[in-house]
Amino acid sequence: MAGAHGADNRDVDTERNLSLLKDYQAYLRVEKGLRPLTCEAYDSDLKTFAEVIEERHGVLLTATQEDVAAFLEHLRSHGIDSRSAARKLSCLRGFYKWLLLDRRIHHDPTVNIESPKSWKVLPKSLAEPEVAEMLERAGMAASHPQARATALRDRAILELLYAGGLRVSEVTALSTSDLALEAGRVQVRGKGDKERIVPLGRTAVEALEQYLREGRPHLARIGSARKASAARPDAARLFLSLRGMPLTRQWVWHVVKTSNGDASPHRLRHSCATHMVEHGADLRSVQLLLGHADISTTQVYTHLALGRLKEVYRSHHPRAKRRDAEIASNVDSLPDSPTNLLVFPLKETA
Repeated sequence: MAGAHGADNRDVDTERNLSLLKDYQAYLRVEKGLRPLTCEAYDSDLKTFAEVIEERHGVLLTATQEDVAAFLEHLRSHGIDSRSAARKLSCLRGFYKWLLLDRRIHHDPTVNIESPKSWKVLPKSLAEPEVAEMLERAGMAASHPQARATALRDRAILELLYAGGLRVSEVTALSTSDLALEAGRVQVRGKGDKERIVPLGRTAVEALEQYLREGRPHLARIGSARKASAARPDAARLFLSLRGMPLTRQWVWHVVKTSNGDASPHRLRHSCATHMVEHGADLRSVQLLLGHADISTTQVYTHLALGRLKEVYRSHHPRAKRRDAEIASNVDSLPDSPTNLLVFPLKETA
């Protein structure tokens, strides 16, 4: 009987957790305006956390710091890398912040929980020559006298991903009206439907102009021949498939992978940011370009910025110009860590 009673309690706990998560999903969709795939990812992470808590005979509303720590240990023991664990912890923080604002709880169990150490590890990026080779190949295919509409489209996609650091979902959501090529920019809708203006370089602008002039009209004609095309709300999408339909995320991944097996839309985005920082861009500008809500997300590029700082110091500080071995040694010994934020402020206020 005791076992049956315990099972009943477990069922009640599960129902309470699922009901709470359903409310949170509605909040994310309606009030935060997050995309369905993002909501599904959050829901999956929170359900995993709920299962761990239920094993510890608790529910989401009564979770403690010990429960959160046990969850992180559960992830580690199951081979989840620390970066993914940090993302899941970030999901929990957002969830409990909502519960606090909604006055459903009085204490946030994620407070004082440290993120895994490699949260600040720089994402992998492609070397500049690798990106240049990708874009040159795409440019050669698009410049062929008998270039197909898809070659022009694929070149424009690759140039846009690298030039603007766009997410793959942002690329597929673009409409022709979002472009302002005469001004060299594009209006992008990012996470939470937040809009931002992204500047584009000359090469990307030229690739988009050629696609709009010679490639997209052909693909659009195919789409217009389909039934009820006039009623389609997505008829103005920028990138179209061979069937004249809006290009999917999966197909953009295919385009990038075909160009370079080691690349992905996400790696091109990180390559854009990495190469900008390596050439002297400040992190605040990179944050605005990528559409990061918080500068802390952009700070994964900190050590690149600090490397640039050392170079500038050697070139411009009057004492550094003596090329004294001791001074050079002191400069080289600067640790590439966030502790140097005192001499290189990153957390600027808007």
